[in-house]
Amino acid sequence: MRVGCPKEIKNHEYRVGLTPGSVREYIAHGHDVIVETGAGAGIGADDNAYRAAGATIAKTAAEVFTKADMIVKVKEPQPSEWVQLREGQLLYTYLHLAPDPEQTRGLIESGVTAVAYETVTDDRGGLPLLAPMSEVAGRLSIQAGATALQKANGGRGVLLGGVPGVLPGKVAVIGGGVVGLHAARMAAGLGADVTILDRSLPRLRQLDDIFGGRVHTRFSTVEALEEECFSADIVVGAVLIPGAAAPKLVTREMLSGMKKGAVLVDVAIDQGGCFETSHATTHAEPTYEVDGIIHYCVANMPGAVPVTSAHALNNATLHYGLQLADRGLKAILDDKHLRNGLNVHKGRITNAPVAEALGYEMVDVQKALAA
Repeated sequence: MRVGCPKEIKNHEYRVGLTPGSVREYIAHGHDVIVETGAGAGIGADDNAYRAAGATIAKTAAEVFTKADMIVKVKEPQPSEWVQLREGQLLYTYLHLAPDPEQTRGLIESGVTAVAYETVTDDRGGLPLLAPMSEVAGRLSIQAGATALQKANGGRGVLLGGVPGVLPGKVAVIGGGVVGLHAARMAAGLGADVTILDRSLPRLRQLDDIFGGRVHTRFSTVEALEEECFSADIVVGAVLIPGAAAPKLVTREMLSGMKKGAVLVDVAIDQGGCFETSHATTHAEPTYEVDGIIHYCVANMPGAVPVTSAHALNNATLHYGLQLADRGLKAILDDKHLRNGLNVHKGRITNAPVAEALGYEMVDVQKALAA
């Protein structure tokens, strides 16, 4: 199979779908790899590094899309990209379709077979291709929130760790999954007063054991959310329903009870955001203010640290990517975890949460592939 990797074109996106090390693995499996010139510049990998790994360098993205049987990316295809996709071609990348009807329509019309990193599963019920970027985004959420909290950036002017004689800042993390765990770890490491809210008592017990009492845990109710948001300097939205749009847990009305200059960091923004007042921002203009509350809603947070992110992502995606390249659609048919990852095939939606969120009829994966 000919595997293609175009350069990412989303605002301030410096990650790359294939590192030179991953290219070597595809080559070792007998595949051809074509990489757009400059695709790895954001992680310090020039065209010569890709040539040395065995790739062919394409002068344009159009050449990659035209020649490749399988496209490996990082972020969802942009309008200029999805019109270049075609039936019979595999797309392997993050998609986040539930809050994005326009992209969904574009993929349906293209006829492409699209496997979304964020819905591929594993034997433990986890999301192994989403996890590494959730780890990065969770840790970055505290760095970003702490920066936005500075007075010159519109925030309250609070140092998260405090100093002797002055109380530390308060951080509320909504959601105790991978993002929430890593956000809490970073915030606690800075010396902040941290509370994690979640609706799973077993998970709260697990988090209590992990942190050994250094972080508070609290069962999430409307009352608990209000109390924690009202007292927090930073609120991190870390809620995930796989494949589906994120629930709006913090309403605009609740902003009036928060401290002026407090910061909301919405890590769920790829799935539509879990704050009612959230809308996607970019690294060029990461924050905005609503009712005196600073919002940080960058939709590709890990793109800020592409060297770390690209290698972490490739470590996770390589295994399934090689399966797809080696066996094509048969890999999806035979592997339930890749079947969970399939979102679109030949103009049909094959993922239940996406279909429900956007009002499409869902087609069973096995029936779709058999047809």
